[in-house]
Amino acid sequence: MMKKVTVSTLAKRAEANEKLVMSTAYDAIQAGLCMSAGIDFMLVGDSVGMTHLGYANTLPVTMADMLAHTAAVRRGAPEAFVVFDMPFMSYQQSDEAAMINAGEALKTTGADAVKLEGGAEFAPLVRKMTGAGIPVMGHIGLMPQRVQVCGGYKVVGRDEAGAEQVLSDALALQEAGAFAIVLECVPEALAKAVTGKLRIPTIGIGSGKYCSGQVQVITDLLGLQEFKPKHAKRYMEGCELISRALKQYADEVRNGEFPAPENTFQ
Repeated sequence: MMKKVTVSTLAKRAEANEKLVMSTAYDAIQAGLCMSAGIDFMLVGDSVGMTHLGYANTLPVTMADMLAHTAAVRRGAPEAFVVFDMPFMSYQQSDEAAMINAGEALKTTGADAVKLEGGAEFAPLVRKMTGAGIPVMGHIGLMPQRVQVCGGYKVVGRDEAGAEQVLSDALALQEAGAFAIVLECVPEALAKAVTGKLRIPTIGIGSGKYCSGQVQVITDLLGLQEFKPKHAKRYMEGCELISRALKQYADEVRNGEFPAPENTFQ
C-alpha cells in the first residue's frame, strides 16, 4: 500500500527542489489512473462544470456537485492527497458559511484540503480555516470564478501594478497559513519572482516552468475535449481514439459481429 501523501510530504518535496505534479480528477476512475501514474496530488476542480457537467464556465457548480465528485475521487484513490475546490459563493458570502462549507467538504468527502480563489482580501478567512485545522491552498492570478467581472480569461500581472498585486496576494496568503498557492496565467518571470519570495510551494498553470510544481486539467492532458488552451499539452488524442472505438462498436452491433461467441453465455 502506498504511503499517504500529506501537507508535510508536499512541503518536503518542494524544499528538496522536487517538482510537484498535480492533476485534476473528477471521478474514481480518473483518480485511480492518476495514482497509478504517480501523480503527487489531485485537485477536484470546479472545472468539473465544463469538463463533466456541460456548463460554459465554473459559476453554476454547487457544493453538492463538488461533494459528489470529490467523494468519488477519494474512493478511487484512498491514499492520494485530494484537494476540494470551493465553488462559487460557497465561501464569499460570509466567513461563517465558508467555515461550515469547508468543514463539510473535509468531513463528508475525505478530502485533505480545500482550495479557494482570492488574494489578500481572503487572508483573514484563510487564517480562520487553518486555525481550525482546515488546510488551505490559495489561488491567485487568473481566477475563473471572476470571469464575468474581468471580462474573460486573461493573463494577470503583465503591468507593474498587476505584478505587485500578485506578489502582495501571495505573501498575504502565505502569512495567513496557506500551504501552497496556485498561480494561474501569470507571466513566467513574475511566477519565478513570486516563487523565489515564498516559503511555500507555488503550483503553476499557464505560468511557466519556475513554479514549484504544475497542475493541469486531466481532460486537456488526454485530449478529451476539442478546446485546447495555450498552457496545456495533449499527451494523447482521446476524443479521436474514443470516437473510433465507439464507431467500431456501433458498426459491429449493426453487422452482427458483436456479440461474438466469446462474449455470450451458454
